[in-house]
Amino acid sequence: MKRSEMEVDVHPIVRPSGRVVAHFSCGAASAVATKIAIEKYKMVEIVYCDTGSEHPDNKRFIADCENWFGQSVRVLRNEKYDNIYEVFEARRFMVSHQGAPCTGELKRKPGNEIWKMGDTEIFGYTADEKHRLERWKRDNFERIIECPLIDRFLTKDDCFGMLDCVGIELPEMYKLGFRNNNCIGCVKARDSIDYWKRVRKHFPEQFERTAKLERELNITINRITKDGERTPIYLDEIEEGDPKGNDPNIQCGLFCMAETEALS
Repeated sequence: MKRSEMEVDVHPIVRPSGRVVAHFSCGAASAVATKIAIEKYKMVEIVYCDTGSEHPDNKRFIADCENWFGQSVRVLRNEKYDNIYEVFEARRFMVSHQGAPCTGELKRKPGNEIWKMGDTEIFGYTADEKHRLERWKRDNFERIIECPLIDRFLTKDDCFGMLDCVGIELPEMYKLGFRNNNCIGCVKARDSIDYWKRVRKHFPEQFERTAKLERELNITINRITKDGERTPIYLDEIEEGDPKGNDPNIQCGLFCMAETEALS
């Protein structure tokens, strides 16, 4: 028998359900992606997975975005865990190169509970994140995924500028110099000493709690190069000093302005 006769297509033929779900993360990119989806589809269900560990200013940002969207955001939560620390303590694990349990428990599970086969899902992957989209599609081939920012060649900095143009103040985490509006002390920020210096500077309580858990669970989030080798380092061993790096580059060029005007 020929190879072609033996091969079976395991990818299901997924028919659109008619429902469009925008995954809003309280980040600038997901906000712009959601707005584009609303302009295209009109009826969009906007969902936000609240981890209980993000900056309090996110509530303000959600309200501002709801006014811009002309629609409300549905907040999803894990009924078992209130924050990332409860997940770490229950699982006795924080992070590895394969990921972190907080993502699965606080984001993936609540999101999957409302997902229906055939939903068109909107994600805020930007033009420089095609590799992430390709990996996600490969691992979730049964889902219908759209990434309007990639389609329009929009970067995260473009999204910063677009929100600035419509008068929406960026979430506080961006203004403090964090590149992403994730949980305060995101354990997936591995091998990023400057990130953790920034957490220690602005959020010492969360930094200390994470540092104590590292010791308790005998897990190190970061590694440094020492004598030519990658060496684990605990958070409480990170040298003193301010983080390096610049705040987000908020700008809006002609292309970005044209995109913004189309969404206003």
